[in-house]
Amino acid sequence: MIAVPHGYMSQADYMSWRMEEDPILRSTIVAIAVVDRDPDWSRFVDMMQRGTQRVPLFRRKAVTDPLGPAPPRWVDDPDFELGWHLRRFRVPAGRSWDAVLDFARTAAMTAFDKERPLWEFTVLSGLDGGRAALVMKVHHSLTDGLGGMQIAREIVDFTREGAARDQPADVVENAADAENSPIGALGWYWDTAGSLTRGLPAALVRQGTQWVRRPVGRLRSSAALLDSTMRFTRPVLTTLSPVMTERSTRRQVAALDIPLDALGGTAAAAECSINDAFLASVLLGMAGYHRLHGVEISELRVTLPISLRTAHDPMGGNCITLARFGLPVDIAEPRELMRHVHRIVEAWRNEPAVALSFGIAGAFNLLPASILGNMFKHVDFVASNVVGSPVPMFIAGSEVLRYYAFAPTLGSAFNVTLMSYVSHCCVGLHVDADAVPDLDIFTEAIADGFRKVLGWYPDAEERVVRRLRDTSGEF
Repeated sequence: MIAVPHGYMSQADYMSWRMEEDPILRSTIVAIAVVDRDPDWSRFVDMMQRGTQRVPLFRRKAVTDPLGPAPPRWVDDPDFELGWHLRRFRVPAGRSWDAVLDFARTAAMTAFDKERPLWEFTVLSGLDGGRAALVMKVHHSLTDGLGGMQIAREIVDFTREGAARDQPADVVENAADAENSPIGALGWYWDTAGSLTRGLPAALVRQGTQWVRRPVGRLRSSAALLDSTMRFTRPVLTTLSPVMTERSTRRQVAALDIPLDALGGTAAAAECSINDAFLASVLLGMAGYHRLHGVEISELRVTLPISLRTAHDPMGGNCITLARFGLPVDIAEPRELMRHVHRIVEAWRNEPAVALSFGIAGAFNLLPASILGNMFKHVDFVASNVVGSPVPMFIAGSEVLRYYAFAPTLGSAFNVTLMSYVSHCCVGLHVDADAVPDLDIFTEAIADGFRKVLGWYPDAEERVVRRLRDTSGEF
């Protein structure tokens, strides 16, 4: 069985939706799957027909509730037409990968038609070496990174020939959200207003006797929870970068390719995770980028999505919380930086307030969107690490060679997303063009950060860090 969101948006989904009241915070995810040849169009249409039946969220649109503050509802689109969501074009001769990236950045800047399901897939053919690209555009309210990979597994094939799938799995609706009546909307409001109280850990609301037995311990727990909640919700009034300060709706994208074994080996040798090596690479790159602008900085603020997804959560939707905190940029030695990053990130993952994520999102959703936006516009960058497929995926007879994700900037200067796929780490850079007007210099700085991390580990035989446009059809 497949559980899918239905009825009212979750608090996390609603936050992605509301951010778009400010176009700078547009919540669009764009991904590029590079494939070894043109997908068979007839098979591709059949695959997507089957996929939207297996994942009915792709046949639903968001309908705004006129009765007060309740979020939009996911409802079946009576006018759903698959052909409107599927497109195909041939890139101009001589442009190849640059044309793909330009198409992706334009897609990221273009708002969705919110009278239809919030996704579009476009096949671009005519690339170097006979290859093609599938550019996927999805609104963030539909899914987060891990949810997107769950959806992908329901749609793609795992052999070139394809294999017969079971009939579309039974769909389990989220009964708690399915009530769409005025009473349901009122219930949603009260649920949101009281969510911080009801979301308190059981240890604080069900074990009242421990206040008698261990009053000092319980008082400390309550104080720690309050302090943690304040850290998650405190306003951010200024950027830490003196260089990347401007914000706009203009976007640029770039992509890097890093060997997974090399990055993983480097991280393991430092007794850290790939995520630690990833963040350290970005920080080293940012130190170099700021030096090129004549500035030495000690810290940058990052928004880091922390996954809360469990095996019981419905497919799609957002099961994350967003932590905003500072990371050091003045540590030059890669292993020391990785270990320092590890300690900071682990501390935030284990913050007591993580258990209150639903309530915190609900409280944010009761604030004016302008306040919500200002909390994110002064963050320097967003970083996300998504575990992709460890085995090759196929799209209508075409093998996926690389899979790059360009997640929204959320009002920051740039978003950097690492998607692991088979043997490589595919890094997507999605930048605000006013905050980062020199994309080539910026991208080379990030690439140099990865080279420094990989170069620290002598047994990493492959240290190749390539830009997507530099592949010349070879992978």
